Amino acid sequence: MSDTPYRGRFAPTPSGPLHFGSLLAALASFLDARQQGGTWMLRMEDLDQPRVQPGAADSILRTLEHYNLYWDGDIRWQSQHLPHYQGILQGLLDCGLAFVCDCSRSQLSTTNGIYDGHCRDRKLGNTADRAVRLRVDNAETGFTDRLQGPFSQHLEADVGDFVIRRRDGIIAYQLAVVADDIQQQINQVVRGADLLDSTPRQLWLYQKLDARPPHYLHIPLAMRSDGNKLSKRLGSPPLSDKGAAQTLFLALQVLQQAPPAEAQGTPVSELLEWAVRHWNPHRLPACTQLPADILPTHLA
Repeated sequence: MSDTPYRGRFAPTPSGPLHFGSLLAALASFLDARQQGGTWMLRMEDLDQPRVQPGAADSILRTLEHYNLYWDGDIRWQSQHLPHYQGILQGLLDCGLAFVCDCSRSQLSTTNGIYDGHCRDRKLGNTADRAVRLRVDNAETGFTDRLQGPFSQHLEADVGDFVIRRRDGIIAYQLAVVADDIQQQINQVVRGADLLDSTPRQLWLYQKLDARPPHYLHIPLAMRSDGNKLSKRLGSPPLSDKGAAQTLFLALQVLQQAPPAEAQGTPVSELLEWAVRHWNPHRLPACTQLPADILPTHLA
């Protein structure tokens, strides 16, 4: 760990209530920050307004509070920072690091979703119905994850020039998350392993914006019996206000933090205090997925 004060965050999308997989990510991020005496911030990734579910943000906040996962400072709402993202986007266009693209999904399907550079040199006008992509090269872009170890991609071959503003005008996740983490001075990111392969793209953006990237720890995903990860989209059950201490105890077990049997049934506040004192990220399994049978049916 660096001597720089720890600054972490949890960044849910308000497209539905938190489920058990969300709790694992929030809990790991919270414990990692609190054990280091660090700052833990909360960000609502609400740029994709068609996905935002009315009442979901309030539900997320209530759930975090119910589990004593209290954040520091004000909540950052991405939807309130559109001019900031647009300024970064325009700067990348102005210096030739990004370009406008009108390729359709059907065109991309012929290249297995890997962008082939079709619009790189077409110099299309920046109209609202066109995407903006960031140029990449085929140098290896990688990092060493605190849990998963070395991970890299050759972006041109593996991804291609990637979208930073979608064709519907919405700022893409890759740009927004980097812009937010830079502005909030986030230097430690703990999140699910489903975002592992997004990280080289984000590192590329950090490089182009001349900013220092955070350190990363990608925790394994809890899986459903059908082989999919727990998700709002697939209807994974929301966390209940009832039995929070039992659910928190189970989450610590899934994260392999070995909570003592006598801690089962203790209040959430006491269990969380124990977890902060004993948090050990080296206990986490160095894999991207946890076996489906690790969860009780009612949580999967």
